[in-house]
Amino acid sequence: MIRDAVEADLPAIVEIYNHAVAAKTITADVEPVSVESRLDWFRSHSPDRYPLWVLERDNQIAGWFAFRMYYGREAYRSTAEISLYVAPKFHRQGVGQTLLKHAIAQSPNLGIRTLLGIAFAENMPSVELLKKFGFAQWGYLPEVAQSWQCDRDVIILGRKI
Repeated sequence: MIRDAVEADLPAIVEIYNHAVAAKTITADVEPVSVESRLDWFRSHSPDRYPLWVLERDNQIAGWFAFRMYYGREAYRSTAEISLYVAPKFHRQGVGQTLLKHAIAQSPNLGIRTLLGIAFAENMPSVELLKKFGFAQWGYLPEVAQSWQCDRDVIILGRKI
């Protein structure tokens, strides 16, 4: 079941995200985040424009998906950057695919015409998932991120709706 996230979901959303931080190749955060530090981020989402969804399985949040405005300027209003994270115990069970498929289907209703995914080049599971759903590499930024004493390349993947 996919639904709009509510504030009570934030601890589970943060827990899933912090697993990605610990993996060191999924997100650019290098320290775990707290629920309190993510409150403004959570509140910046709205069901009718840039939603934050959770997917529940077995009465647990198995993954989450968020849209956010790309670049923060009005001319980019129809372009959204996406975030997608899956709880480790639900990896390789179709959670990411289900969330991404839902997001693509709902994008026209949200006024979104272009989706962007930004990933470390070495994060092949994310890159492959996006490509499976019609995203193509639109940009490559060599060594623009540094984390854990490593320079990391970033890939920008895009898809028109």
